[in-house]
Amino acid sequence: MTDQAERARLQTSWTDALGAWAIPPSILEAAPESPFGFPAELFVHRARLSVEGTEDGELTPTSRAAMDALGEGGSVLDVGVGGGATSVPLAERCTGLVAVDSQADMLEAIARLAAERSIPVTMVHGRWPDVAPETPEADVVVCGHVAYNAPDLGAFVTALSAHARRRVVLELTERHPLSWMNDLWSRFHDVVRPERPTADDAFALCRALGFAVEREQRVDTEDAAGGGFERRGDAVALVRRRLCLPPERDGEVAAALGSRLSELHGLWRAGPRDQPVVTLWWDV
Repeated sequence: MTDQAERARLQTSWTDALGAWAIPPSILEAAPESPFGFPAELFVHRARLSVEGTEDGELTPTSRAAMDALGEGGSVLDVGVGGGATSVPLAERCTGLVAVDSQADMLEAIARLAAERSIPVTMVHGRWPDVAPETPEADVVVCGHVAYNAPDLGAFVTALSAHARRRVVLELTERHPLSWMNDLWSRFHDVVRPERPTADDAFALCRALGFAVEREQRVDTEDAAGGGFERRGDAVALVRRRLCLPPERDGEVAAALGSRLSELHGLWRAGPRDQPVVTLWWDV
C-alpha cells in the first residue's frame, strides 16, 4: 500500500469511527435541550487547577513538551482553548497567546484568566481549521481535548503544524472522552456506543502524515483532572443533557452515576475517577 493510500485509509477509518458516535436522530429530535456544547464554568475551574499544579512544579507531559519548545520564551497558539488549561500553565514563558475557540464564552473566560497572568492575548472565534487562514502563527501550537471533535483529523493537525514555528503539542484522552457514559446510553436508551476511535488511531494518522510524533501517556486521577461545578445538580444536569433526557430524570441519572458523581475540593463532577490521557508532539 502506498503512503498516500495508507493516509487515506487511516483518515477514513477515523472519520467513520467518529461518525458512529452521532446520537441516533430519533433520540436527538426528542431531546428537550441541546446535548452539545460545554459550560464555561467547568473549564475555568479546570484551568485554575492546572495553573496551581504548574506553580507547584508538577508539569504534565503536555506542559513539559510545550515548555521545552518555548525555551526562554515564545508565543503560543491554543486551538480549542476552553478555559485555558493547556496554555495558561505556560504563562511564565509565554510572550503572547493566540486563543481559538468556537464558543464565545470560552474566549471571554480565557481573556479574564490571561489578564490575571499578564499574558497578551489575541482571540479568534470559530472552528478549526475553518479559521486557520485568519489565525496568526506561533512558536508553539497546543491543542487539548479537541481531536475527537475533528472528523477530518488529517486536515485539522496539518493546519496545526502549518501554524507552528517550533512544535505542536496535542493532548487527548486514550479513548473517546464520553466512553465512560456508554453504560448509561445502554441503560436509558438501549443504545450500544462505539469503542473507537482512540488515541492510537490519532497517533497512527499523524505518523502517516509524515510528522515525527513522540508520545507519552499519563493517568489523570479525579484530583488531577480538576474542574467541576459548585452545585451537585449542575453536574448531574450536564450528564442528563448529554443523554437527551428531560430534567425530571435527574434523580435517575444521579442514581445511575453512583460513585462517578463525586465532590472534591468543594466542586461536583461526574465522570471516571481515573482516565488515561495521551500527549502527542512533534517538531516542525
